[in-house]
Amino acid sequence: MKASLLLLVFSLFATVAQAEPGLRCGRFGEAELPPPEPRAANWPLHRLEQINEAVKTEPYRVLFLGDSLVEHFAIGAGAAVWQQHLAPRGVLDAGIAGDRTEHLLWRLDHGNLDGPPPRAAILLIGTNDLGYHRTPEVTADGIRAVLLRLRERQPGAPILLLGLWPRGEDADSPYRAEISEVNRRVATCADNRSVIYAEIGKVLLDADGRFAAAMSPDHLHPTTAGYAQLAPSLDALIDKLTGR
Repeated sequence: MKASLLLLVFSLFATVAQAEPGLRCGRFGEAELPPPEPRAANWPLHRLEQINEAVKTEPYRVLFLGDSLVEHFAIGAGAAVWQQHLAPRGVLDAGIAGDRTEHLLWRLDHGNLDGPPPRAAILLIGTNDLGYHRTPEVTADGIRAVLLRLRERQPGAPILLLGLWPRGEDADSPYRAEISEVNRRVATCADNRSVIYAEIGKVLLDADGRFAAAMSPDHLHPTTAGYAQLAPSLDALIDKLTGR
């Protein structure tokens, strides 16, 4: 009788543990993270309203969350590429220029996930954290916090976690080393099932590791040609993620 009871308790515990969303990676540091925070400027508020309305009214299969690198894909330099590649795959652009991890974390609890659950999510966030002079460790923890919230809110949707794209003109730019360190850390969160990690940004660089003006005049935001270089990798990853 006692053995049967113990077996029942163990089974119930295992079921709860299996159902509870989580990540392979733990915290990368002990520094306190900034709390979730909304943006107050007009454009971020307008974009927030657009995204919140779209998740409730537009049919989509994949939610692409991020900052200006994502926003400009659909409504900036990458718009034509988006219409050719990602729009037909049912991807909704949920990028807001200037967002840091705490801003996206706030968005997830204030409308961005209030529609029908997506089949999958794509996440590209963190370069603005580095631009805000945060360490790679704190930036990686911010990304992890967003991942964890997505797993909690949408446990049935796999996440494609994109490594940060290149920043800075030359291979020895300080941002390059910081980005490599962030990517090295967050890659450990992937389990190739609920979280899939991919680094696709290297296609923006030439053979010497330079981020040429043809790919990005400011060595951060891709041109149309830059987005066109990124699109085939995204196509393949999205198709695999959604079983297309």
